[in-house]
Amino acid sequence: MKRICVFCGSGYGSRTEYMNTARELGIILAKEKIGLVYGGARVGLMGEIAKAVFGVGGEVIGVISKDLAEREVAFTDLADLRIVDSLHERKALMAELSDGFIALPGGLGTIGEFFEMLTWAQLGIHTKPCGLLNVEGYYARLLAFLDHTVDHKFVEHEHRNMIVIDDNPVQLIEKFKEYKPPKSDKARWAIKMTKNVT
Repeated sequence: MKRICVFCGSGYGSRTEYMNTARELGIILAKEKIGLVYGGARVGLMGEIAKAVFGVGGEVIGVISKDLAEREVAFTDLADLRIVDSLHERKALMAELSDGFIALPGGLGTIGEFFEMLTWAQLGIHTKPCGLLNVEGYYARLLAFLDHTVDHKFVEHEHRNMIVIDDNPVQLIEKFKEYKPPKSDKARWAIKMTKNVT
């Protein structure tokens, strides 16, 4: 595992634990010689994790859209800051550069980016691990909702279990190293469920 993409908030959130964990994850990635791919900003949790990796000499690749860079939120000290034309290009490049995806606490952008990568995994577009760093139970209600989607047969149990979850950065990285993608085929599962209904 050469690089991990981390999605996280451009704000700090309501608890100092979010910021502390972002820094901790950054230092762990650098110690493990795993490069960080992230959204290229210098603000919020994004800035904290990037500064943590950067500060101990780890690899950091920032990928930011042109309009966000023009708003002066880009981490311009990075040796490898890639400016793209759109958010679509941003996600595609981050996915291409990364061997796995972690979501720290964040808002709509973080959740949207993470679920796009998870959906691609579900469809077999990639076989990379997708994990939630569940700091202070931040994602507990989201995980409960995902269990609800399984109960109502919109998500297969095996696809729900693709999400690697831990509240400890070290343990999450260890789980990433041991990750095995599911063998289930989303299209076949959908056909099977349709037949069960009809």
